[in-house]
Amino acid sequence: MNPSSTLSFHQLGCTRGGRPLFQGINSQLEAGQWLYVVGANGAGKTSLLRMVCGLSPAEDGEIRWNGIPIHDQQDAYHQDLCYLGHLNALQESMTVHENLAFTAALGGHGLPKQAANDVLARFGMPGRGHLLVRHLSQGQKRRVALSRLALSPARLWVLDEPFVAMDDTGVRMLANLIDDHLAQGGLAVLTSHQLVDIGQRPPQLLALRA
Repeated sequence: MNPSSTLSFHQLGCTRGGRPLFQGINSQLEAGQWLYVVGANGAGKTSLLRMVCGLSPAEDGEIRWNGIPIHDQQDAYHQDLCYLGHLNALQESMTVHENLAFTAALGGHGLPKQAANDVLARFGMPGRGHLLVRHLSQGQKRRVALSRLALSPARLWVLDEPFVAMDDTGVRMLANLIDDHLAQGGLAVLTSHQLVDIGQRPPQLLALRA
């Protein structure tokens, strides 16, 4: 990963239905850092993440990746970004391997089968790559989603309530995965109703007020 990666917000603002959600947000993440976004329901957490993912334009201010506005480098930026929400977003009619390969192809890279098998084994899913996703339990589907995240070469991870409905083992797996990503120079933006320790890395805190 590029050790000089940065994500920055400059006077970022958002309005919904004529009501300001947040205004004047400034923040900067360097390689190896993560941002913990907190706030009550309706404070604008999801709106902020949509802006970071490039799905909604910033109404005020600007988001920059490596010093360049994200709207000026959309293709390159999306290659560097991976999103995980509380929904797994898996294709039920495809096998586990097909889901992983499909996600890799969307990111513009191939996926060796052995690499997929190794990651599935890491997350307690050895020998299950041939199974259709619809035949998996909810816990197993979540582990496939984590495997997909682990296989991504993206430098920026955007995680929306990723710990929802996870057991203690799953929470620790994901926390360790995020910690490994940061240790390799990655960055993460995370919203969660439960603060989870990410190794020994304290987050930057961004509190949105409804």
